Amino acid sequence: MIFPLKMKENRVWRLYYGGKLIDEMRKSGNGLDGNFPEDWLASVVVADNPDRADKPEKEGLSKIETNDGSELYLKDLIDSDPETYLGKEHIERFGVNFGVLTKFLDSAERLPIQVHPTKDAAKRLFNSDYGKTESWYILNSRVIDGEEPYILLGFKKPVTSEKWKELFDKQDIAEMQEYMHKITVKPGDVFLITGGTPHAIGSGCMLLEVQEPTDYTISVEKCDMRGNLMPDHLCHMGLGFEKMFECFTYEALTKEEIVDRYYLKADTLEDNGTSKKEALITYGDTACFALNRISVETTYERKGSGRACCLAVAKGSGKFQNGEKVIEIKAGDCLFEPAQTADYTVIANDGDTLEILECMPPQIN
Repeated sequence: MIFPLKMKENRVWRLYYGGKLIDEMRKSGNGLDGNFPEDWLASVVVADNPDRADKPEKEGLSKIETNDGSELYLKDLIDSDPETYLGKEHIERFGVNFGVLTKFLDSAERLPIQVHPTKDAAKRLFNSDYGKTESWYILNSRVIDGEEPYILLGFKKPVTSEKWKELFDKQDIAEMQEYMHKITVKPGDVFLITGGTPHAIGSGCMLLEVQEPTDYTISVEKCDMRGNLMPDHLCHMGLGFEKMFECFTYEALTKEEIVDRYYLKADTLEDNGTSKKEALITYGDTACFALNRISVETTYERKGSGRACCLAVAKGSGKFQNGEKVIEIKAGDCLFEPAQTADYTVIANDGDTLEILECMPPQIN
């Protein structure tokens, strides 16, 4: 019987500080902010940190919890039997690639102003089938240095590539921020950020990020938030300081247009009193991935869909059960559900509502 696979914690180095709220959610770790503010969930993607001196060879790849404590990478398991783990139709459409990357992310400071390529730009500039459209589901927040949690998203006034590069050459970060919308966020908010859209996660945001499975990040800031000069690669990803500006879409939008285009609202799919399933991001919003929220008060009957997915536990505790097969789960856990997973029951612990986020790979048809 195929059953969901529980993942080990998979913290990844980034150039910004954060991670405290991930530790608090899991009730583990040192509870301090540092350079490991992200946890990559059910990941088959290697992190692009080439200039980090002590970088592990396979940083970013998720490992499976095993009974004997041995090391087993999810990617290796999928490669060993792609049809069981990904499904025949998925492989015919996307090859042996899960096609999605999910993360827990907690920012103690603003991330650099950045952009990710569209699919077309990724194909042309990186020879990749995937760009990096991404989404943010705000899970938690905190006020840092008196500032409410926020994001920077999209251009609010007209700008050309020449002007944007001029500001980059001057490293006039304050002026760059003046060109962008600043939006206060709260837990429950969902944003879909398409490739080509300039953005930055502000301080105080803990979120679940679902994205295309790449690590292509073009940054227009040469220094981290503490003023340390970063390697050039972390700006242009090998494209160079001229070509990197081809990744931006230079479109000015009003705040109302930003909200209408990028802010999504939940839609209830089913609600039987013991559990509720809601669509947060649908294939109608993007063909790149989908995201559902499953809230379990007592029990939820999980039926196989024939597709692989990543399951992230955002709140509560409980278990997955099929006969004698049981997996205990709690907030902060991640599981990979193979395509051929058997039906099972999700059971919430007494008085503890479970929130499980179902992160789906790209649309097949």
